[in-house]
Amino acid sequence: MSWIRTVPPEDAAGPLKPIYDAAVKRAGRVYQILRIMSVAPDVLEASMGMYRAIMFRAEGLARRQREMLAVVTSRTNRCHY
Repeated sequence: MSWIRTVPPEDAAGPLKPIYDAAVKRAGRVYQILRIMSVAPDVLEASMGMYRAIMFRAEGLARRQREMLAVVTSRTNRCHY
């Protein structure tokens, strides 16, 4: 649990609600990485945009290679991913 104030999914409203709804549709829940930015939906949306631009880019590494790098980095940092 974070020490930073977050918005739980059941309290999501305004611009945060469709972001949370999309997360539930995509992953079955709202992961902490999204909740941690929930008080600033514009920042959350920008962060997700950057993630999509990096992970789904056609050039360079394959998607699975990018995911593998993310998992290895998270594991090295002892961060649940």
